[in-house]
Amino acid sequence: MHFFLKVGLSLVRMKNLSLLIATLIFITFCTVTIYLLEPETFESLLTSFYFVMTTFSTVGYGDYSPATGAGRLFTVLMYLLGIGLLGVIIGKIVDSFSIFRKRKEEGKLAFTHENHIIIVGWGKKTETAVEEILSSDSFSEIVIIDTLPTSPIDVAIDRVHYVQGDASEEETFTRANIKKSKSVIIFADDTIQVPSLRDAKTLTIAITVERLAPHVHTTVELMTKKQIANFSHVKVDEFILSQETTSLLAVRSAMHQNVSTIVTQLISRSIGEDLFEVKKDSNWQTYGDAFHDLLEKGATLIADRQQMDINRRLNEAIPPDAVLYVICNEETHRKLSFN
Repeated sequence: MHFFLKVGLSLVRMKNLSLLIATLIFITFCTVTIYLLEPETFESLLTSFYFVMTTFSTVGYGDYSPATGAGRLFTVLMYLLGIGLLGVIIGKIVDSFSIFRKRKEEGKLAFTHENHIIIVGWGKKTETAVEEILSSDSFSEIVIIDTLPTSPIDVAIDRVHYVQGDASEEETFTRANIKKSKSVIIFADDTIQVPSLRDAKTLTIAITVERLAPHVHTTVELMTKKQIANFSHVKVDEFILSQETTSLLAVRSAMHQNVSTIVTQLISRSIGEDLFEVKKDSNWQTYGDAFHDLLEKGATLIADRQQMDINRRLNEAIPPDAVLYVICNEETHRKLSFN
């Protein structure tokens, strides 16, 4: 018993690669030995290999068994060593899965997929953004960056991944695979009370993003409009003025009823009509062509990039780099995408 205990402890201490090599050697040795001991019982090496594996796994179908004393004695020894070896291997496999899950929960694993959305900072805004992305897009994956000790999202959700680390450090964004991401959203840190200090931290993160992946579309939440000037040397594609946007929407809602409901519909695909981007059709020469064609198909053309005066420019030619936006429902947009 002491001998088997020592052998078992030695196997547990072995490195995974060494254990794998030792297992393959032992299986090969047993396969060849049992075949040489009883060539008439085991007609080929494949048959003896089959017998060895069913013996190790304690399945024991009974369709093959040794007939000689030497073969039976060797089978007993093979069984005693083999079942312990197999138990250690199974244990290490289970441990590997446990370690993988633990590292994933702690955000220690690097993300290797592409065309994902990176969201910096965890909070209520991030939670809402994740829910919106998951409900409106069936394919996009999300990587959340924060310093929390464990993932704020259930790791069982395959499309959401967590990377733990300081967002101002290059190594954190490298593990998030930022160079192959689709876009980055930087939310202001709600734990910082002073608005200017929040924006200062956001600026630091934006500089890191620009340095590592200048081609990635970046959206930044700012607390005050005057801080935009500090981002003049950093390539930020869009700014979201958190406090100002909320205040302006509240005023418009007070002056014109239902404005907030309309805006909510446009920015959330889970409610009513939505805002979508459409590709320029080769048959469209002017904005008027696009406007009338889309209108017949159930969509309303409202903008080219940031320009929302399409209805006054119907006779103008559509430029090659136009980015057109329409208001329609999901079904209409799906039809437009397939045309």
